[in-house]
Amino acid sequence: MSELIRVPDIGSGEGEVIELMVKVGDRIEADQSLLTLESDKASMEIPAPKAGVIKSLKVKLGDRLKEGDELLELEVEGASDSAPAAEPAKAEAPAPAPAAAAKTETPAAAPAVSESIQDIHVPDIGSDGTAKVIEVLVKAGDSVEADQSLITLESDKASMEIPSPVAGVVESVEVKLDADVGTGDLILKLKVAGAAPAAPAPAAPAAASAVHSTPPGAAPEVVAEVSAIAKLAAAAANVTAAPRSDGAKVHAGPAVRQLAREMGVELAAITGSGPKGRVIKEDVQAYVKAMMQKAKEAPAGATGGAGIPPIPNVDFSKFGEVEEVAMTRLMQVGAANLHRSWLNVPHVTQFDSADITELEAFRVAQKGVAEKAGVKLTVLPLLLKACAYLLKELPDFNSSLAPSGKAIIRKKYVHVGFAVDTPDGLLVPVIKNVDQKSLLQLAAEAAALAEKARTKKLSADDMQGACFTISSLGHIGGTGFTPIVNAPEVAILGVSKATIQPVWDGKAFQPKLILPLSLSYDHRVINGAAAARFTKRLGEVLTDIRTMLL
Repeated sequence: MSELIRVPDIGSGEGEVIELMVKVGDRIEADQSLLTLESDKASMEIPAPKAGVIKSLKVKLGDRLKEGDELLELEVEGASDSAPAAEPAKAEAPAPAPAAAAKTETPAAAPAVSESIQDIHVPDIGSDGTAKVIEVLVKAGDSVEADQSLITLESDKASMEIPSPVAGVVESVEVKLDADVGTGDLILKLKVAGAAPAAPAPAAPAAASAVHSTPPGAAPEVVAEVSAIAKLAAAAANVTAAPRSDGAKVHAGPAVRQLAREMGVELAAITGSGPKGRVIKEDVQAYVKAMMQKAKEAPAGATGGAGIPPIPNVDFSKFGEVEEVAMTRLMQVGAANLHRSWLNVPHVTQFDSADITELEAFRVAQKGVAEKAGVKLTVLPLLLKACAYLLKELPDFNSSLAPSGKAIIRKKYVHVGFAVDTPDGLLVPVIKNVDQKSLLQLAAEAAALAEKARTKKLSADDMQGACFTISSLGHIGGTGFTPIVNAPEVAILGVSKATIQPVWDGKAFQPKLILPLSLSYDHRVINGAAAARFTKRLGEVLTDIRTMLL
C-alpha cells in the first residue's frame, strides 16, 4: 500500500534541501538516507522510516522544509512480502502437519530479546586534553548503526568524528555544540538490544569464535582487546562485501558532505573506505589529492579544467634543508574561499588617501569618555561608522550580484565585517546594523568579537551576513595593498598605516596625518567612476566626521 512520508522532528526552524539521494522508482531500505537538509546551524540527513519503492517525490533541490512537510509517496513493503519469504523454510521441512511445522518454527521466529541502556563515552583522543564539539550528528530517538558517526570534535591539531561502538537507539544526548570534552566524557545514552545467547550470528564466524574463545577468568584488558579485534574483523568483512554506491545512495555524514561541497567533489565518484562503504573525510581528501596528482602528471601542454596550467611539482629538498608544516583547518578553508573569490570576481583596486588629522584629535579627546564607558576608542569604530554612512548613500556598494548575473540585490540592512588576524588564520566577524549603533557601542562590540576570534569562540552567526568588509593593517604598517573581495560582497576596504605628511594649503606645507585607503571591488557591479566617488567621499567624511550629521 502507498504511504505519504513527511519530515520528522528536525528541531526549531526549517532547513533547505541541499541534496536528494533518491529518485522515483528507487527501492529503499528502512533508515536509508533520503535527502540532506541544511539550516543556519547544521546539516542533517533525513532517513526513511520504512522500506519500500518510491512512487513520487514531493520536494526538489532548494526547497525549504519544516517538520510535517511532505517528502515522498512510498509503496510500503508490508505483510504481503512476509508470506513468500516463509515458503522456502516450509518446503525444506520433512512434511507432516502444518501445525507441527508452525510449532517447530515458533522458537526460531521469536528469540528472546533484552534491552539495556549503555553509556557511550569519548574514546582516547590523544594527550592534548580536550577538544571542542563542532557537530552533533544524532538526536534522541535516532537509530544508529555500529561505527556510525555521533559527533565531530576539533582540537588545535585535528578534527575527528567519534563513531558509535554498537548499534542501538539514542536515548539521550549528553553533549552540546561548542562544549569542550575529553577522553572518558559521556556523549550519549544508547538503548542497545541484545539477542538471546542461543542464536549466534552466522556472519563473521571467525570474529565470533575469537570472542567466545576468551577464557572465563581472563583479565578485562584481554577481553577488551579480543572484542576490539572482533569488531575490526567484522568491519573489514562489511567493507569487503559492501557494493559500490550509486549517486543516489552515497553513505556519508553531514561533515563529509560539507567538505565535499567545499572542494567541489561529487561523492558518487568516491569509493568509501568506512564501514559498509561509508565515505569518510579521508576518502574525500585522498580523492582530491589523486585528482591533483593526475593533473600534475598530465602532458606539458595540457591545462586544468579552468584552462590554467598546473604549478610544477618541485622537490625543494634538493636545494637545501626543508620543513613541511601542516596548514590549520581554518587556513585551508580560508585559502579555498579566497581562491574561489579571486577566480570568480574580476578585481580592480582604487587607491586614495584621507586626511584624518582632525579625526585623530577627536578620538584622543574622547579617550576619557570611552574609558568611563569601559571601552577603548580606536580608529576602527570611526571607519565602521563612516563606511556604513556611505553604504546607504551609495547603495550599489551594499549589494550582491544575483545568481542569474542579470540583476543586483540591494540590501536594506548594513552589516559590516572586519578582518581579525589570529594565530590559526584570518577570521572575519560581523557587526550587525552598524548604522544604528553609536561609536562606543561599535567599539565595545568590535573588541568583544575580536577577543572571541582569538580564543576560537566565534559562532557561525558571528561570521555571517556581512554586506561589506574592512581589512586594517594600520597596526602593522605598509602604504597600500590589494585586498581580495569577500564574495558575494562586491567591495572590501583596505586600510594601511597613517603617517604624518606635508600637505600644501596654498601658502605653506602643513603636517597632516594621512591614512592610505585601498578599495577592491567587483567590476561586474561597480565601475571605476563609482569606486573613485566612494573613496573620495570616504576621505571627505573621515576628514570632517561632522558631515555625517547633515
